[in-house]
Amino acid sequence: QVHLVESGGGLVQAGDSLRLSCAASIRAFSSYTMAWFRKAPGKEREFVAYINRTEGSTYYTDSVKGRFTISRDNAKNTVYLQMISLNPEDTAVYYCAAGAQRSAVLLNYLYWGHGTQVTVSS
Repeated sequence: QVHLVESGGGLVQAGDSLRLSCAASIRAFSSYTMAWFRKAPGKEREFVAYINRTEGSTYYTDSVKGRFTISRDNAKNTVYLQMISLNPEDTAVYYCAAGAQRSAVLLNYLYWGHGTQVTVSS
């Protein structure tokens, strides 16, 4: 059984930083593209960032470019999302996902965690 467990969320003020972690219990972790999505209140789940399974290339949605950094540690089966300069629009439940190919499309991901709450106050 595959399990993805997010951690690191919390309540912060605008301008603060957080680092989210996703611990993956999954066979052949390094073969998966890993991604972060988020769901803000009243909105659909949206793509945030991914890191490729092989070369480690990354891609970000425009609203987080320059502020968020996705990384992975294959020895620890863990993917991270370093977030700086947070603003209230970043408030959402953040989800970790694993997929067979790099993609910004939600349906292309095979496995999901249950999410961690990030709340940014102004």
